[in-house]
Amino acid sequence: MAKQNNITQSKLPITGRIVMFFIRHIQQGMSSIGELWRNPVSSIMTMAVLGVSLSLPAALQVLVKNAETITQSWNSAAEISLFINEGRSEQSIQSLISRIKVFREVESVDYISREQALDEFQRLSGFGEALSYLDENPLPAVVTVTPSLKFSSPTGARELLVKLEREPEVSFGRLDIEWLERLQALVRLLEKTVLAIAALLVLAVVLVIGNTIRLAIMNRRTEIEIMKLVGATEAFIQRPFLYTGIWYGVIGGMLAWLIINALVWYLDGALAELMGLYGSQLSLESLTLTELGQLVLLASFLGWLGSYLSVRQHLRKIEPS
Repeated sequence: MAKQNNITQSKLPITGRIVMFFIRHIQQGMSSIGELWRNPVSSIMTMAVLGVSLSLPAALQVLVKNAETITQSWNSAAEISLFINEGRSEQSIQSLISRIKVFREVESVDYISREQALDEFQRLSGFGEALSYLDENPLPAVVTVTPSLKFSSPTGARELLVKLEREPEVSFGRLDIEWLERLQALVRLLEKTVLAIAALLVLAVVLVIGNTIRLAIMNRRTEIEIMKLVGATEAFIQRPFLYTGIWYGVIGGMLAWLIINALVWYLDGALAELMGLYGSQLSLESLTLTELGQLVLLASFLGWLGSYLSVRQHLRKIEPS
């Protein structure tokens, strides 16, 4: 029958053969869904394993994405404190502020006079009465500089600090950004961890699908022998198994997306409650539609790859006796 179909198709014009090629693929793709439906328990278990396996690197990717968002917001909030030399007049300080404002690396400039610094220190330190016995104000005037977004990274902020410290009115500057560098190093470590875990789980997905397809081939051994006897090509025989692997991957990827959304929804409520105690608002970002498409495409490719490796290895060993 397969030989007759091949002969019949060879007599068709090129357009007819192209149409029949796609029709044959659609038929075999749909029939592979029927095979999954006829074995619901094993199919659901395989898809669940794939969904959980893919959800772990996806969850870590969501964690990395949210960590990068948080660190970017903290980057933009970094400030440089410039301590003014003692004895500088208000006119000299205002001249310094005017010069700093025109720097392209600067977003905004604030000024805290010596009197304002002393008042704030008395109010917050609890030593108000003791400070009243001082003969003079020991605190210097401070100019706080907020770098622009382009120069808010640790490297850019340090370059700006060196430039500002060259001003004659500035005694020295302070940039407390070491904690941010540690956080960014932690985020980079987390990114590499995601890649390593993703590679291991990708291998696990391929092995799981390959083993599932191997069992399916063994269960249909007699059918495959008959198909080879009537002249069916290897491409025709292996195509349903390849589509089965693709369906495993697609459904497993969508299941992983559902798991990630449920996890983000669960943690977002706890995070909102925590941030509310600090008077702040922050919500977790889940996978976007683009990332969902990438996840499903990756899962379907892994399903096809596991099926292809298994089919190429085991299908050749089956020959009609």
